[in-house]
Amino acid sequence: MELRTIDQGNYEAVLAISVRPDQNDLVAPVVKSLAEAYVYADYAWPRAIYDGDEPVGFVMAFIRIPWRDPSDDDRRSGLWRLNIAAGRQGRGYGAFAVEAVCDELRSRGETSAFVTYESRDGGPAPFYLRLGFHPTGELADGETVAVRDLS
Repeated sequence: MELRTIDQGNYEAVLAISVRPDQNDLVAPVVKSLAEAYVYADYAWPRAIYDGDEPVGFVMAFIRIPWRDPSDDDRRSGLWRLNIAAGRQGRGYGAFAVEAVCDELRSRGETSAFVTYESRDGGPAPFYLRLGFHPTGELADGETVAVRDLS
């Protein structure tokens, strides 16, 4: 498994990645994430998740983004999006991608990684808890905010 940059040679394959239909309300499609990566280029770190030569997922980190508004001194880093192809879930790709994002953040001097997620049955809360994230008690756009210590 490895993360690769998204370029002219692989972007169409990455755009074709979609989660299971019952997860569509949990994560935006890759095309929206890539548009956000373009608009928020100063903060976004998008990558394709590969198994050999096959793209199996998409992950995007946010790095030192102002948390509530552009003038805010509270800048955070963490996991912005995680999309694992419907037929490729349950094989460790998501955990690999989260660990790779945490390693990247750590290499940039970050001591915490944040994530937000929808708290509902069938949602990703158990996955993030297993990876060491814990809820902060905050909500962002109605989603649970969780943090993981990187130190």
